[in-house]
Amino acid sequence: MTVKLTIADLQQMKRDGKKSVGVVAWDTPIARIADKAGVDFVSIGDSVGVNLWGHDDPLQVTLDEMLIVCKAVRRGATRALLSCDVPYGPVQQSADAAVAAARRLVDEGGADMVKLDAAADHPEAVRAVVGAGIPVFAQFGLTPQTAAKHGIPYSAQNAPGALATPEMTAKLVEEAKLLEACGACALDFTNSGPVVGPAVVKAVSIPVIGGFGGGPWLDGRVRLAITAIGYGEKWLDSKVDTYANTAKAALDAFTALIADARAGRQIKG
Repeated sequence: MTVKLTIADLQQMKRDGKKSVGVVAWDTPIARIADKAGVDFVSIGDSVGVNLWGHDDPLQVTLDEMLIVCKAVRRGATRALLSCDVPYGPVQQSADAAVAAARRLVDEGGADMVKLDAAADHPEAVRAVVGAGIPVFAQFGLTPQTAAKHGIPYSAQNAPGALATPEMTAKLVEEAKLLEACGACALDFTNSGPVVGPAVVKAVSIPVIGGFGGGPWLDGRVRLAITAIGYGEKWLDSKVDTYANTAKAALDAFTALIADARAGRQIKG
């Protein structure tokens, strides 16, 4: 029988110096594959709005939409921890609204913990959700919901210039300590950079995990599943190094399918 990971396991990994690894996924098949591969957690991100649904930014994603995605991933992942984003709106509205949204993601969606973006700007929401018995994966740094105040548009957040600068170290360390004091079980440090990242890791006892803009200086890493496998039209001509190029494989497969069908041959599969 497969033993499901717990938040305590994730926190112990930091104490043991073992890196945790997660992927951002939005569907059952990818969740099953990632779970079988042995990822420690699956993050169900509101980035689904941009990467799968064609929105300009993730702020357009609703709670009901996140519930659909969360349920799909839960059906696929049985071992890994599941974190689901509370989308833009409830946290900004009030602590009570944040708790209500978090409860739905846990009770209806099957999430093990919820991720609150712009968490350092809303410590009262973090405290309230934790107080309701729901673990919080607190996101801070140059996040989708906070980058604008630093003059960085969403589309530029994965550019080198979006990294947290050394001058931001004291402020971000203070934010990390605040989030830990509010009860967060882990931190998602977006665009940490090689200077601020290590400082934050040393300043708190909970895991500090990061995606783009992160590095081996963090306690763990998370990557979009579609980025890891090179899925999507943009990867056809991309020079970025990935672990696979599913887009090219799909293009070749569709081209062969079209050729077989038009030639009157039996199609495969």
